[in-house]
Amino acid sequence: MPSAADLAPYAGFALAEAAIPELPNRYRGKVRENYDLPGDRRLLIATDRLSAFDIILTTVPLKGQVLTQLARHWFDATADLCPNHVIEYPDPNVLLCQRLTILPVEIVVRDYLAGTTSTAILTMYQGGRREMYGHRFPDGLRPNQKLPETIITPTSKAFDAGHDEELSAAEILEKGLLTKTQWEEVSARALALFARGRQMAAERGLILVDTKYEFGVDEAGRILLADEIHTPDSSRYWFAGSYESRFAAGEAPESFDKDFVRRWVVARCDPYKDPIPPIPDEIRLEAAARYIQAFETITGQDFPLPPPAQPVLPRIRANLARFF
Repeated sequence: MPSAADLAPYAGFALAEAAIPELPNRYRGKVRENYDLPGDRRLLIATDRLSAFDIILTTVPLKGQVLTQLARHWFDATADLCPNHVIEYPDPNVLLCQRLTILPVEIVVRDYLAGTTSTAILTMYQGGRREMYGHRFPDGLRPNQKLPETIITPTSKAFDAGHDEELSAAEILEKGLLTKTQWEEVSARALALFARGRQMAAERGLILVDTKYEFGVDEAGRILLADEIHTPDSSRYWFAGSYESRFAAGEAPESFDKDFVRRWVVARCDPYKDPIPPIPDEIRLEAAARYIQAFETITGQDFPLPPPAQPVLPRIRANLARFF
């Protein structure tokens, strides 16, 4: 696995913007550039932008390629369980997919009492709640403990920079967010996907702790898996070999640390109030090394490093020229 020092030639390699004027209907997300094409197709270009604290903090070289190729690994490995939106990969950073109507519910599957956000079950549990997402939790659970059974904790899909909200199955149906048939299908699909991910992660010495899935419907009303699957940005992984001893000692599990840059910032300022200090290359490259470590550990494959002298955007433009 390459170290941060090994990645030094890539310090200036990061893809901050992927504006291609020849492509139609651009929408700029926090991390991805989206272009809607004729024939209900969409191009998703994963940039190297790193988003945190409701802003773009910096870029992490190779991050977009890592996430695109890791999602590709999982889409390929689960296509027999759930149809997905993938059409092809014209470039290491680019997915050509079916354009879907995204369902307004994110399906979060959990095996452990974990998390740090306001919608995480550990946060709520430590605040005294025992009824969450339509589930009843027993007293006496410890942080990072395995749950009695795998559960789904759905949230509302926040469009236009809104905030995710806790939901139960009953609320989803009462509010008409999904039909009963849709809810039953996405629940069954999500649990099957998670079981496959858990099994494959275990074979790589990892615990798939929790993950989120997004589903959409095509014009025929078919439900397809969308967005990404089982990447470090959508999932939590722990190292299985040290989990039991660290849990017994009350220590946090070893994990793929996608919050490395975030913690560096918080140690130096209040990111919600203060100017963000310039993030040095050594921190960006260390973050890149951690993303690559995640890819290689999860897939068991070497990450295909591109030539560092080849700029990313011209390469993408060349690979997408047939769509102009």
